[in-house]
Amino acid sequence: MQERVIMAGFGGQGVMSMGQLLTYAGMIENKNVSWLPSYGPEMRGGTANCNVMVSDEPIGSPIVTEATATIAMNRPSLDKFEADVVKDGNLLINSSLIDRKAERDDLKVYYIPANEVAVELGNSKVANMVMLGAYLELTKAVKVESIIEALKKVFGERKAHLIPLNEKALAKGAELVK
Repeated sequence: MQERVIMAGFGGQGVMSMGQLLTYAGMIENKNVSWLPSYGPEMRGGTANCNVMVSDEPIGSPIVTEATATIAMNRPSLDKFEADVVKDGNLLINSSLIDRKAERDDLKVYYIPANEVAVELGNSKVANMVMLGAYLELTKAVKVESIIEALKKVFGERKAHLIPLNEKALAKGAELVK
């Protein structure tokens, strides 16, 4: 198994956090992992993406050129990275912010209203976790329990109260693609 994922959006959408959590969860499961961030020049609102690999085999390069999945959180990200997904790969589109359909018909495409779901859950900041939950349901790259374990390490005691909300967001995302 080798998952090669491009996660992309604008700064502030939690794209980097999503990638780090997937990477940490892979480490918890003793898998080979890599996380390669890429930022636009702006701090917030600029483009942000990361390449994540989770593999049973050693990883030769952290750069994802043929993604098994792309998670597009906004329209510019879909425009830029749709072409990088391999045939029959997964394309997860945040339909809350993206007003177009996928152009390719050789992919498994999922339209996920991540922002609306996050607002329903009570916090717009968990849209990234909704998308991550959907991705995990489709690929089984890592266990949701490993993501929760990674969240505990990342959040620490100060933000531990946010873990149940993030768990709900992951579950809701999974539900949307079942």
